[in-house]
Amino acid sequence: MNALLINANNTNTSFALANEKRIGRVVRVLTASIREIPFTREQYGACVLASVVPVATKKLLRLLPARPLMVSAAIDLGIGVNYPKKKQIGADRLANAVAVAKLYGVPAIVVDFGTALTFDIVNSSREYVGGVIAPGLAAVTDYLYQRTALLPQIRLAEPRSVVGKSTVAAMRVGAVVGYRGLVKEILGALRRERDLRSAVVVATGGYATLMAKNIPEIQRVNPWLTLEGLRFIYVRNSKVS
Repeated sequence: MNALLINANNTNTSFALANEKRIGRVVRVLTASIREIPFTREQYGACVLASVVPVATKKLLRLLPARPLMVSAAIDLGIGVNYPKKKQIGADRLANAVAVAKLYGVPAIVVDFGTALTFDIVNSSREYVGGVIAPGLAAVTDYLYQRTALLPQIRLAEPRSVVGKSTVAAMRVGAVVGYRGLVKEILGALRRERDLRSAVVVATGGYATLMAKNIPEIQRVNPWLTLEGLRFIYVRNSKVS
């Protein structure tokens, strides 16, 4: 029987059907627009939910036919959690840590290009130990559009040149090239940590493919890393139960 995986983030919520071997169909909707579960009850048995949006959590719990397995540091993740205030860790960050350890080994760094830019660390002892949080790429560009009189809202894409010949082109250079500099600097600082010098770096999230192109420190891109983590958590806990 399939499991329903749900990853509710600030901008989008992903729903996916999965079994022990792979993720199947994925449906993504705006989190603020959730009205129903996009799969029928007959299509899945168990459900695993990772949510960082309390309002969405409440809505999803009302829509689901049974209480899901809620991802947190309190359940069996298959990795350790070495963190002072475990309740503060986002469920999606834990799912990323589970997936990167399972798929790519440890030590590892996950760079998640979502609403926020997050870096999550799994050490060589297979423990989640923390990370970094920075403004997301869309948040940076939206801020310019919202707080200036003449700068437009732009669609993020690879700049044709580092010298912008229009306002939009100049903004793209600042966003994409400049943001890569932010990512590289943080990765460089992280890899100077003794336990992270050999860490594999994996990117995920909506802008991962675009941003990873010219960041050689990023070795892998996996758009479904968070959902893979939820799948591994489902498999582990279904076998325990």
